[in-house]
Amino acid sequence: MPRVISNETYGCPPIRALTFDSLGLIKVTEARGKERGTPIVVNTWGEPNASRCVLAASMDDRLSNPLLAVARKDGNVEVRNPCNGDLHFAYSVFGDDGSPPEDDDEISGLHLFRKQKDDHTERSCTLLTFMKKGDVSLRTVQFPDARDDSTDDAAPPKSWKACASGELLVGKVDGTENFGLFGGKRVEVNIWDLEQCTKIWSAKSPPKDNLGIFTPTWFTCAAFMSNDDHRKFVTGTKSHQVRLYDVSAQRRPVLSFDFHETAITAITEDPDGHTIYVGNASADLASFDIRTGKLLGNFLGKCSGSIRSVVRHPQHQVIASCGLDRYLRVYDVKTRQLISAVFLKQHLTGLVFDSGFSGEEIAVANTEVDAETEETMEQEGDEEENEDETEEEAPVKKKKSKKEKRSREKVSEGEEIDEVRSKKKTRDHKKKTKKVKHIQQD
Repeated sequence: MPRVISNETYGCPPIRALTFDSLGLIKVTEARGKERGTPIVVNTWGEPNASRCVLAASMDDRLSNPLLAVARKDGNVEVRNPCNGDLHFAYSVFGDDGSPPEDDDEISGLHLFRKQKDDHTERSCTLLTFMKKGDVSLRTVQFPDARDDSTDDAAPPKSWKACASGELLVGKVDGTENFGLFGGKRVEVNIWDLEQCTKIWSAKSPPKDNLGIFTPTWFTCAAFMSNDDHRKFVTGTKSHQVRLYDVSAQRRPVLSFDFHETAITAITEDPDGHTIYVGNASADLASFDIRTGKLLGNFLGKCSGSIRSVVRHPQHQVIASCGLDRYLRVYDVKTRQLISAVFLKQHLTGLVFDSGFSGEEIAVANTEVDAETEETMEQEGDEEENEDETEEEAPVKKKKSKKEKRSREKVSEGEEIDEVRSKKKTRDHKKKTKKVKHIQQD
């Protein structure tokens, strides 16, 4: 069983987190209860296989028919049900044969769109994938039946090249899902209009420092500051810098600051619009006020491996981090104290929160049920009711309560005492009568 570390003072609110690791496993960790609980691993999906390492994941946690998209190292993209792990469909970004190219190209990022087409009754999903060599693909897949894995009716994907050289390592879609941000090694961050598939803005490299040294471009992570505004976003770099960009102001960063001495590996925003959470390769996790660049505080509970993902829960005041130390850690946002940590055995590559989880009932797949299954369920219910009625008609022996047994024991003890007393009285009476007779004879 995984080792669990919990803070009894704070406890963990009801959360459900899905983690992904280097062996391709998907593990579900839940903390149940209306109040504070301890997170435990409740499910593990998949078989360990290093060639199926999970590189990226995205989740649409709507209440009805939620979806989870996973991109793997072998080029396969899977869409699953996040409640029970059932596979809806899968395809390979390398084509029908699925063989990877000779240039060792692989998936760098994935986004599952939450938009639904109102003019279609069929279930559908749209996926954005981008490759290390700069290829971006926007694919829409329709599947009218959850059990049908065929994607023959899908429209041809839109594809474009986000960079001519370098390596595309960072990709992010804004809250409106109309714009995408891309960047990477020797690739300056740029914003694309996803509807028109055109570039609308590109950043400019920072100037040389006071010693005349130019820092090479190497972006490792990014996050939009607001779901409604794509103009402000924050990035992390290999040179341990955090940069704030404002598209409406200038092409260069409006604010930049250093965070320790190792590469920034994970960054996420807070719903308040001005707080960010930053993790790096030396397992440091801290929060900053991006308006001034001020350090608000470091999160306690030192990690021992590079942080690969930091996620803020949309409802509860907690964040979660995971990385190469194999632990899923949950922190309180206000106190920055470690609430709980769960050991998950493998190197973790990412995590997502299920915001639809309440902690009161077990998560069940919200899929449509056919008429045949409904009839069988009704028949089983009728049979169970008949069995219950027969059980009620049969006589049932009542067990005697402890009080009744004790009272009966007391009564029996009392009767025995009375018998002993009566016997003593008769003996004494006989002795007295014998004495009286002897006296009279004398």
